[in-house]
Amino acid sequence: MEKLGIFQNALKQFDKAAELLKLSPDIKELLTTPKRELIVNFPVRMDDGSIKVFRGYRVQHNVARGPAKGGIRFHPDTNLDEVRALAFWMTWKCAVVGLPFGGAKGGVKVDPTTLSAGELERLCRRYFSEIQPIIGPEADIPAPDVNTNSQIMAWFMDTYSMNKEYPALGVVTGKPLEIGGSAGRNEATGRGIRIIAEEIMNYLGKNIKNTTAAVQGFGNVGSFAALLLSEECNVKVVAVSDVTGAIYDPEGLNIKELIEYRDKNKGVIAGYPKGQKISNEELLELDVDILVPAALENVITAENADRVKAKIIIEGANGPVTAEADEILNKKGIIVVPDILANAGGVTVSYFEWVQDLQWYFWDIEDVRRALAKIMKKAFYDVAKVREQYNTDFRTAAYIVGIDRVYSATRLRGIYP
Repeated sequence: MEKLGIFQNALKQFDKAAELLKLSPDIKELLTTPKRELIVNFPVRMDDGSIKVFRGYRVQHNVARGPAKGGIRFHPDTNLDEVRALAFWMTWKCAVVGLPFGGAKGGVKVDPTTLSAGELERLCRRYFSEIQPIIGPEADIPAPDVNTNSQIMAWFMDTYSMNKEYPALGVVTGKPLEIGGSAGRNEATGRGIRIIAEEIMNYLGKNIKNTTAAVQGFGNVGSFAALLLSEECNVKVVAVSDVTGAIYDPEGLNIKELIEYRDKNKGVIAGYPKGQKISNEELLELDVDILVPAALENVITAENADRVKAKIIIEGANGPVTAEADEILNKKGIIVVPDILANAGGVTVSYFEWVQDLQWYFWDIEDVRRALAKIMKKAFYDVAKVREQYNTDFRTAAYIVGIDRVYSATRLRGIYP
């Protein structure tokens, strides 16, 4: 079987919903074609005095519902196809949760662990200057993604502000609290997953307490999801993993202790003395109630989907399940809550941050959590209602909700000129 590129995989998921909506070919083309794709090649002076040229991207997929919104990732495998697919997913994610944003994504082809602090800062500032012509609080608002963080967002914001000669807090989200960040932003995606997990169990008429879960990926998203499921929902998290491997304990892991170990151990869980060591692949195949793939895309494929035993998959990462795997999982009766719904907590609180920045008025964490829960719960039941209406799976239902909202905005605005 030919392996689909990540953007082709995204289009295949879109097509299933578009067919149910009976979209015409021209409307499908309009809604799937990115509005703008920018590739920049830029020099950075290294600590030894040499010059190295890096390649960066920014793709704006659709802005019918508002400014473009999406993260920026630093990874050696970053390419245009990946960034295009991620921007595409952001369009539907923002629409599913009802945010007045379109979809965008950015990235730089780099391994940031090979750079010194000075080299990383110079790379960040030069990249953001290169993409600045299409960036702005009312045009395109980036945020953190893989291998980027609040410090990098601070450099981005400062670079833009220096170039514009006025403080522009709202140009990026995911910033430190001291310069316009939002309370609750770090936990937002993980908290959104925890909210969705409880709602899907309620929807199925089950109690989330004492269920079992495995979380693949123990970065920001995975660790907060595991912690909140464990502490707030009394879920037994039996396995977690990162790039160094996985740890399994059928009696449940102490997630708070594991996070403390990770933070003292160069950001990895390797060497944690408790639990059984297993592989990332074995974690995906554990017999658990809830599986949260929260690492990178395409980890559940046609090759391993038949071995997945979880009853519910809640996608913490973007695109962790391929279109072919989706078909296998659906036939097995495994419920997949898709990324464009499940991990939308991050962009939702990014929206709150942007609103606070524009108003120069900031909320406390209780306000943020309350507003996030309201939006995520409404989005879940909007999707569940469409799932029942069309007798389809959750992913297709989420796409139907998102596509319908973006198409409605497109139709109302018309085609200029």
